[in-house]
Order: sequence, then structure tokens, then C-alpha cells
Amino acid sequence: MTALRPERDSGTAGDQGSSYGRPYGDSGAFGDGRYEESASGRAGEEYRPPVADDETVALRIPEPPERRTAAGAGSAGDGPVAGGRAARRKAAKRRHGRRGAPRGQSAEAEAGEPEKAPLSRVEARRQARARKPGAAVIASRAIGEIFITTGVLMLLFVTYQLWWTNVRAHAQADRAASNLQDDWANGKRNPGTFEPGQGFALLHIPKLDVVVPIAEGISSKKVLDRGMVGHYAEDGLKTAMPDAKTGNFGLAGHRNTHGEPFRYINKLEPGDPIVVETQDKYFVYKMASILPVTSPGNVTVLDPVPRQSGFKGPGRYITLTTCTPEFTSKYRMIVWGKMVEERPRSKGKPDALVS
Repeated sequence: MTALRPERDSGTAGDQGSSYGRPYGDSGAFGDGRYEESASGRAGEEYRPPVADDETVALRIPEPPERRTAAGAGSAGDGPVAGGRAARRKAAKRRHGRRGAPRGQSAEAEAGEPEKAPLSRVEARRQARARKPGAAVIASRAIGEIFITTGVLMLLFVTYQLWWTNVRAHAQADRAASNLQDDWANGKRNPGTFEPGQGFALLHIPKLDVVVPIAEGISSKKVLDRGMVGHYAEDGLKTAMPDAKTGNFGLAGHRNTHGEPFRYINKLEPGDPIVVETQDKYFVYKMASILPVTSPGNVTVLDPVPRQSGFKGPGRYITLTTCTPEFTSKYRMIVWGKMVEERPRSKGKPDALVS
């Protein structure tokens, strides 16, 4: 049975203005992609048949030719991709890479920054030379390293002088004092005369809590730097021994470093006891006067009767000499004392060492 269809009012079924009765492939209807609007009489417009979406199978209006051209101009060689959405994603990944940037595009272009042209060999060498430090920079660095090294060495030297020399000198002085007391306890007699550097007595200054060996001579290496005090016994500076009937018993010691036994003799006051302990006796002196500053060449302070001591005649005196000001050897400080007691060891220690 043939399906019925309405006929247009404007003409018959075979009229040229009507599309009814013509096959779809006829050039007068849809075959050439154009149609005629017989009602308006305008020229035919381009017609594209609806394209079905692969997933929704819904009709959609095709994009104008200009938009398709602009979208396809993004990358050369890009054409329509057949298949569904998965196929289009794969094609996009192949074109743009894993990070979404087109292949061959640098990170600067991806971030919106203009790409930098590669440097030539000459420019690369020039930039490498520019990055190298100049002569002034190298010299300043060398000078800085020299200053740092010098500062470290000075710090080490100061530490050695102010700390380590005291540690070593105290150990040597304690050992010498212990050996001397052992000899006395064992009955080893003193020969009466002593070799340079040989210990023969102990000096006690109770107020300063000082107990230090007394050795023959004032050699820095053999006596003073070993933490001991030295007896002036050289020619030209020879002084009396404590057991002499008259005379001046002269001693020298460091005020700073190397045990510094005379560090605080400036704190002695008249009447403070100074005791010399020998194998047989204790000789007790009382501090009499002090000369705060004098020249290192003022050897008159060691005279049998020192002129600046205040003593009026011969007697049994003691003289302590050391450097001043502290940490220098520019001048000398002198302390004098006068013997007030000679006590045999058999009677025990004097009151100055007991209290």
C-alpha cells in the first residue's frame, strides 16, 4: 500500500518548487546540498545535514566554517579524529604530551614566558668568564683567610700563655715540692751549695695561699717557667741565704703565666708573714714595705741594706721581685720583709703556718 501524503497548496506533486515526490538524492531537493525557498524567493543557503553525537546520539548544530578553521589552526597537521571521546583524548595526549604542553614546547612557553634562544659557544664562554671571580675578589678572600688564620693562631697562643703554662707550671712546681719534702723526710742532707735549678727551700705566703719551691738561680727555663721562684745567686746579683747572720735574701718570680706565684704580692700589707722553710729551720719574715714601680735595671733593691726599703742598718732581710704592670715586663715591683723569727723544725711549725 502506498502511504498517503498531503499535497502542497502551491502546486502539484510534480511541481518544480516542491520537494515532494523527488528522491532525496535529486539535485533539485537535497542532492546538491542546496534548497530553494519557493515561498521567500531567496537564493538557497548552504545546508549541512545534522551529525549524530557518538555518545548521546542527539542532533547538534554544526559549527560555522570560520570557527572550525580557527580551532584547527592550533597545531599543524591536526585533523578530525574519528572515534569517541576516548580516541580524542588519546589524540590530544599525543599532540600535547603528558603535561598538557604541545610537543617541543619548553617550560617557559608553557608558563607563558618567552622562550630563550640557545646561547652560542662564544656567548657561553663569555658568560662563564663573567661568573668567575675577579682578581680583587680573589685577593680579598685571600686576605680574609689570612686574617682569620692569624686570629685563630693568636687565640691559641693567648690560651697557651694564660692557661696552659699555668697548668704545666703548677704540676712541675708541685712535683718539685713533693720531691724536696721526700728528701727531707728520708734524711737526705743538703750539700750546702746548690746547682742552678736545684730546689732547696719552700716559700710560704699564708695571706696569698702560696706554697712554692725555691730553686737556685733565676733562669727562666730551669726555674721561673717551671712555676718556682728563683734565688738571686749569679755574679753581680748574688744575695745572702736565709741562714746568713746579715744580708738580703733576694727572690724573683712570675706575676703572670707559668704558675704566677707572685701574682698578688701587691696585696701584702706591713706585718703580713712571709715564711721560708728549709730542711732544718723555718725563717719567718714580716712584710715591711713595697716599691710599686721601678726600673728593671734598679739592682740596688737587692743590696744588703736596700736604700728605698726604709731599713736603717744591716739586718736579715728578704726581697721579692716581679714584673709590673700585669702581663708586661716593662717595670718591676719590689716587696721587702724583715726576719722576726728563726725556728728549728724540731719545735714544729711557726704560728704563721699554724693559724
